[in-house]
Amino acid sequence: MSSILTNNSAMVALQTLKSINSNLSDTQNAISTGKEINGAKDNASIWAISKVMESDVSGLDAVKDSLATGQSAVAVASAGAELIVETIKEMQALAISAQSESANFTQIDAEMAAKKEQLDSIVAGSQFNGVNLLNTDTDGNGATGLSVVGSINRVGSGAATATTIDVATADLEATVTDITLTGTADTTDAATTYGELTTMLTAAITGAAALGTSAKRLDDQSNFVSKLSDSLTSGIGSLVDTDMEAASAKLQALQTQQQLGVQALSIANQAPQTILSLFR
Repeated sequence: MSSILTNNSAMVALQTLKSINSNLSDTQNAISTGKEINGAKDNASIWAISKVMESDVSGLDAVKDSLATGQSAVAVASAGAELIVETIKEMQALAISAQSESANFTQIDAEMAAKKEQLDSIVAGSQFNGVNLLNTDTDGNGATGLSVVGSINRVGSGAATATTIDVATADLEATVTDITLTGTADTTDAATTYGELTTMLTAAITGAAALGTSAKRLDDQSNFVSKLSDSLTSGIGSLVDTDMEAASAKLQALQTQQQLGVQALSIANQAPQTILSLFR
């Protein structure tokens, strides 16, 4: 049966063309944005997973900033502690020289006093952003160390939690700055001062070594967090980014289908005109 009111062929061709146009629009959007999944309507499950992962990446960016600040604070303190070690060694050499009866005690004592002032200055100045890991009070508020956010952890569907790396103060303020040396007024005082310097040197070496260990831990954690962030970013891309090679091939196919769909609809729309021949 032929009808001029109902053209079934045209309706089928029109629906097919609409479907092709819809797929073509989606493909063009995926190519232009670079994302196959732009919103929850594209794939709710994958979109939700990607957003959680993006949240973790943002958290890791904050962790990297925290680690960078901690690394800087420890690096400054470590440099100060190592300089203190070298200065104390120089002072020990002066103390040994003062144990000779022919030594210039006045000159040596002056040099010793100057180097002690230098030690005090190094301890006081080894701060970064208000944190001094060579002082007893590291931040002026009674803290005895530095707490650095080192990672964020997530188990299952639970909320992410932050974990910290604690760096204790080397406290060279107590073992170096607060120590009053006997001096080098004579050989006896020089010998006593040498012993005091030996105690100070041991404390300074221990503090510098501890800071070096903390610095290495922070460096390792920073490298790990950076690699973890890259892995998560890559994972997000695998979930939501457009496969450009596949999208390009799909676009070509859909454009061809679109042209054929237009032609099919045009042919279907001409069908009612053949009915005119029945009335001639």
